[in-house]
Amino acid sequence: MRTFLTAVLSLALLATLALAGPVQAAELMMATTTSTDDTGLLNYLAPKFKADTGIDLKWTATGTGKALAMGKDCNVDVLLVHAPAAEKKLVEEGAIIDRTEVFYNDFVILGPKADPAKAKGNSVAGALKAIAAKKAVFVSRGDDSGTHKAEQKLWAAAGMEVPNKDAWYVSAGQGMIATINIAAEKSGYVMTDRGTFIKYEADKQGNPPLVVLVEGDKALFNQYSVIPVNPAKCPSVKHDLAEKFRAWLASPKVQKEVADFRLMNKQLFTPNAK
Repeated sequence: MRTFLTAVLSLALLATLALAGPVQAAELMMATTTSTDDTGLLNYLAPKFKADTGIDLKWTATGTGKALAMGKDCNVDVLLVHAPAAEKKLVEEGAIIDRTEVFYNDFVILGPKADPAKAKGNSVAGALKAIAAKKAVFVSRGDDSGTHKAEQKLWAAAGMEVPNKDAWYVSAGQGMIATINIAAEKSGYVMTDRGTFIKYEADKQGNPPLVVLVEGDKALFNQYSVIPVNPAKCPSVKHDLAEKFRAWLASPKVQKEVADFRLMNKQLFTPNAK
């Protein structure tokens, strides 16, 4: 009788578990810039994060300005973005906390191989002045992304206003790959981060219609940071999961994995967590 009752109870327990369905993994929601998504970096890192922590990483890729707004509005748990001045402002406001620099690359200015504005070899300021003087097409992200914010600063540093009202200056309002493609269609110039350019170059089998013309200027440094949303401002966020991701991304093991992420045997991001 005892054996029969044990069997019955075991079957009842199994039936209850079956009705309850599979145990759901913990899920972390992140807002990030298009470059971390377009390059494939997140698809490379997410399975590793799941294997190490059991946490599913989900993300929305958009311009950094919109990503920061999603954090401020409590719509995500963590950010991975690249607009340091805007990030620090939100930290000061208390919307996000524990900003941690994790890796960098650099911005580059692309243009057609013929280079009608003769931008190649110039400083950033010299290149922008040459493009403006020639009235050559320049395609901007125009979307308040980290790249767009950086571009606006570069026009100012060159002693010029952003040429929003000029016909040769095109505001795309789209992601980075789409913006590069628009510039290519117009045989124009565009600013992008190097990681996204390498992805674009790989997609074009190493023979892209636009090439790097301006690089190496210290003004083109491009820092990425991971930043949890402040649970004191947003009680519903999964701060414990966000903190695990922040610590994981800054760990020596994962920093090496970021360094090892390559396309066409080229490194897209350089780790620099302290």
